[in-house]
Amino acid sequence: MPIKVNEIFKSIQGESTHAGLPCTFIRLSGCNVRCNYCDTRYAYEEGDEMEIEDILSRIKSFNCNLVEITGGEPLAQGEADLLIEALLSEGYKVLVETNGTLSIEPLSRLRKAGELHIILDIKTPSSGVSDRVCWDNLKHVTADDEIKFVLGYRRDYDWSLEVIDKYKLIGRCPILFSPIYKVLEPSSLVEWMMEDGLDVRLNLQLHKIIWSSETRGV
Repeated sequence: MPIKVNEIFKSIQGESTHAGLPCTFIRLSGCNVRCNYCDTRYAYEEGDEMEIEDILSRIKSFNCNLVEITGGEPLAQGEADLLIEALLSEGYKVLVETNGTLSIEPLSRLRKAGELHIILDIKTPSSGVSDRVCWDNLKHVTADDEIKFVLGYRRDYDWSLEVIDKYKLIGRCPILFSPIYKVLEPSSLVEWMMEDGLDVRLNLQLHKIIWSSETRGV
């Protein structure tokens, strides 16, 4: 069954607790929301239909065991779980980065198939789509997953603290605070985190620091 793929490339993992590690990226096409700060608008429509077997053949040549499925929004394609299952069956460590507006419950059945890690974005007010958050997802997060908040302003930070407190997220899995590139200064975010003694991880986009915000395929 074909899946629409925007791009496949090998780089380093720029974000998450896996930051800095070599990683193969499979960016799927399409997204169900339009975040104000989106840096992959080219993935909304661009892409080619690929069979799962062809995707596996392509990434095998990269000789890299860590694979991230991203987008766009990867779960917007119903066949994404088949791709994830195929990767797990081949022994890959799979990261799935999702915008948190679609249910991750269907992925629960795949956890026993291999090493699956979900990077769950909780959309803050700056995104313009915080009303689309699927809060039920927090029931399905495990210690193997990560929860990410992308922050642009102090109001996003305060909003995120309320969410963390309401859903008792500290200790359940790693919590990532990611400043919007060239909007919120990392130093400001670190200052707030230190003042509040937060047990969260600063999450910088290393690929934008190493290359640029406009560079694709790295």
